[in-house]
Amino acid sequence: MFDLLATSSFSSCSSNRQRHKVHHADPSLDTSTGLRFHPLEIALCLAMKIAPVILLGAIVLAILIFEVLLNTTSIFDHSNIKLPVKVDRLLRIFIVTQAMHRIHHSQVVSETDSNFEFNLSIWDRLFGSYLADAKYGDDGIKLGLKEYASPQNNTNLKVLC
Repeated sequence: MFDLLATSSFSSCSSNRQRHKVHHADPSLDTSTGLRFHPLEIALCLAMKIAPVILLGAIVLAILIFEVLLNTTSIFDHSNIKLPVKVDRLLRIFIVTQAMHRIHHSQVVSETDSNFEFNLSIWDRLFGSYLADAKYGDDGIKLGLKEYASPQNNTNLKVLC
């Protein structure tokens, strides 16, 4: 639940969406995409995660476990492996798979505005943002952002900010 709240509150602010372009500008999806974020985005997310520890006295071990799971699932979701379709569809009932999250990285806006979650697929289903298939199929998804299509403007942090 905490990951859903953090994701939705962060993405609702336009300046945060601008910073999140660092993550979405990647024209190919691989494990490094799961680690590619603007430094300020990382700092703001860290502050949001520290708040429950300070305000509610959350157990530090619980936060550590959450962070390990978060980073593990982020790397898994962004990896460039393809699961067999039947396995992918079965896993999607419970967790976010690479094919499911890859749709979120599409250049097609209606696809980018879907499959936000990176851990439990139930949240996208409950909030109506789940999209089972991309318009042109998994192999037809154009990844990245149109305005940052070349390596000259999708690897420089100053250009992306």
